[in-house]
Amino acid sequence: MLRIVTCALLAASLAGTALAETKEVRVAQQFGISYLPLTVMKEKRLLEAAAKAAGLGDVKVSWTVFSAGNAMNDALISGNLDFASGGVGPFMTIWARTKGNLNVGGVASMNSMPLYLNTVNPAVKTIKDFGDKDRIALPAVKVSIQAVTLQMAAEAAFGVGKHDALDKLTVSMSHPDGMAAMMSGRSEITAHFTSAPFMYQQLEDSKVRRVLNSYDVLGGPSTFNVIWAAAKFRAENPKTYAAFVSALSESMRWISADKRAAAQLYVDAEKAKLTVDWVEKLLRDPENVFTTQPQNLMKYAEFMHRTGMIKVKPADWKEPFFPEIHGGPGS
Repeated sequence: MLRIVTCALLAASLAGTALAETKEVRVAQQFGISYLPLTVMKEKRLLEAAAKAAGLGDVKVSWTVFSAGNAMNDALISGNLDFASGGVGPFMTIWARTKGNLNVGGVASMNSMPLYLNTVNPAVKTIKDFGDKDRIALPAVKVSIQAVTLQMAAEAAFGVGKHDALDKLTVSMSHPDGMAAMMSGRSEITAHFTSAPFMYQQLEDSKVRRVLNSYDVLGGPSTFNVIWAAAKFRAENPKTYAAFVSALSESMRWISADKRAAAQLYVDAEKAKLTVDWVEKLLRDPENVFTTQPQNLMKYAEFMHRTGMIKVKPADWKEPFFPEIHGGPGS
């Protein structure tokens, strides 16, 4: 009888262990208002609430800020991160790189927002005007979404096979550092390919002009940021993963319902030197949309595959993403 009871207790213990999910979720984001859905999740503790509602108890959520998506990919591959976020470029890179092994996949799109290439060089009217003395700051050379978009624009301007014509001018810098360098007038940086709010702030200065808008390159609204994770984490923590998706959707609903409150939250959380009115105006601009559905992602994927940046091309937009968002009108 003692053996039977012991075996039963051991079996119950092993079953409980097998079903146990992580008690800590590690999430990373970058700089800028495009990461507002994650900032709202963090400040309003939406993931903790969703996890508790799913019966997971108290789950600790650890937040980290990275300057670029390629660094997040390293952290994800090494097992030091659960959810990464960044541009389409780093996302497609790690999806293709891990297909068939770690199988990193997209959790959801985070937004459709334009990227502006701004300059303080009065001689530069189009990208064809950049010279050898110009330097273009962007988050990560060759792999960031800004770098990929610049290559797409270069191919359109200079011809097929010349997509890398401007790569020699690019410099890896975080958004805040790139902005500070260009606006100082004392740096080699004469242009900055960046995102909101930095690009809008720059254009308030009369010496800054916009050279390129990513929406023009893509032929319409397109995804800027994506959230991704390893298939192993999703498989081992199904309730936690579902809680994250639920919290992300709740965050976006809250932003959409009260843009004034969202603007206030952003200014407070980021200690931004921006007025709430200014941020609210940005959030109300129809070119900035927070959505879980990717837009024009396949144009990036096809270009990256054709130019050798990724070795695998997805059949459609759904292939790189986990099934939870497949029911929407992505592209």
